[in-house]
Amino acid sequence: MENSEDKELNIMPRIGDNAPDFDAITTHGKIYFSDYANGKWVILFSHPADFTPVCTTELIGFAKRKSEFEALNTKLLGLSIDSIHSHLAWINNVKEKTGVYLDFPIIADIDMKVAKLYGMLQPNESKTEAVRAVFFIDPFLNIRLMMYYPLNIGRNIDEIIRVLEALQISDKHKVAMPLNWEKGDKVIVSPPKTLKELESRVKDESTDKTDFYLIKKELADHQN
Repeated sequence: MENSEDKELNIMPRIGDNAPDFDAITTHGKIYFSDYANGKWVILFSHPADFTPVCTTELIGFAKRKSEFEALNTKLLGLSIDSIHSHLAWINNVKEKTGVYLDFPIIADIDMKVAKLYGMLQPNESKTEAVRAVFFIDPFLNIRLMMYYPLNIGRNIDEIIRVLEALQISDKHKVAMPLNWEKGDKVIVSPPKTLKELESRVKDESTDKTDFYLIKKELADHQN
């Protein structure tokens, strides 16, 4: 049976929830999450431990593409259950060995406070290391999408950027994204809610219609 400690670790936020606020010590000093977000999107992601191979490849990947996230009005925020001293030593080591500077804040969640708030500890995987979680948090501090990976499988930065762009474009244009959508592809028009909308969409020759409920269109500027 699950004990009380496991139940605490299994508390997880859900899509649509307000992102739990917190204060934390990071490699950029102490932050308050809501202040750090400051009206931007945030990619909050955890890794199991410093000085480990998969985590090193992942954070190098985030750092190399930081400018792409910034262009999407998005801040990066890392986390692991390591001390600030470990973080700083690891960042310095990565820079010395690879030339890549991990210059986004990484939370030193040594007391597991943030990891527990966000369900990053999965008891059947590890009770002392955070799994590879990714939270997409919008400018209104709502959780829009979550990804969870086990300790031994690295994430895909292309996919993280793809779904971030999809969320932003969907919000702006009130559309949905089909299977394997990438920026520039056709998007899905929301299903009609009235007979008048149905008739209008059936007659519209500028869209790609499979049937009245499955209609795709191109966005004029392909921009978010």
